[in-house]
Amino acid sequence: MEHLERCARVLRATLVRAAVRRYLPWALAASMLAGSFVKELSPLPESYLSNKRNVLNVYFVKVAWAWTFCLLLPFIALTNYQLTGKAGVVLRRLSALLVGTAIWYVCTAIFSNVEHYTGSCYKSPALEGIRKAQNKQQCHQEGGFWHGFDISGHAFLLSFCALMIVEEMAVLHEVKTDRSHHLHTAITTLVVALGFLTFVWVCMFLCTAVYFHDLSQKVFGTLFGLLGWYGTYGFWYLKSFSPGLPPQSSSLNLKQDSYKK
Repeated sequence: MEHLERCARVLRATLVRAAVRRYLPWALAASMLAGSFVKELSPLPESYLSNKRNVLNVYFVKVAWAWTFCLLLPFIALTNYQLTGKAGVVLRRLSALLVGTAIWYVCTAIFSNVEHYTGSCYKSPALEGIRKAQNKQQCHQEGGFWHGFDISGHAFLLSFCALMIVEEMAVLHEVKTDRSHHLHTAITTLVVALGFLTFVWVCMFLCTAVYFHDLSQKVFGTLFGLLGWYGTYGFWYLKSFSPGLPPQSSSLNLKQDSYKK
């Protein structure tokens, strides 16, 4: 338990800082561009992380929204209830997860449709010989290779999830629990789990930048992730008719000031 407490304190001192929320979007955008240029101009040698079957990609990234949703759900519920004691406030804040789910669903549907309408089925990965196939699934079933404009779903989802977690963890500025309190262990465990998840998302985001997709595909994916974050936490959640921001002292003023800088 002592190690868990120590990890939680480190995370509180880093991820919860306003500067992290302010500069992480810029850091993600810059790292995506830098990594993409490295991939184009001086590709890195293949590694375990460049293999799509690596453990982090298969068991975490492929279900990134599920991990984010399942950990943020109890975290938002416990921290918001501990601060306000109002079920209505908790339910309102939890609706942010429904908004996030809608953003994930709509964006992935858009990406799929873009790839479908811009793609064709080829006989080989070298794009030789066009096959007659109605869609990507039929193409693969017939042994073909579908090639279209494949907007990076990883760049979108990993950036969006990392930014959402950091935003929600801002509530820790106000959460104070005694070690004897029954919520203390649960919240501490969730803080460490969310911190680990954020590290994985950022790490795999960087791997996407240097190993996968074309520059334009990653730029569009990252742009969708940043717009999903800013459209909610940077704009809509500042309004009264919304899930709202995590409760904290003068949260609205602090948030507005952070976006003015």
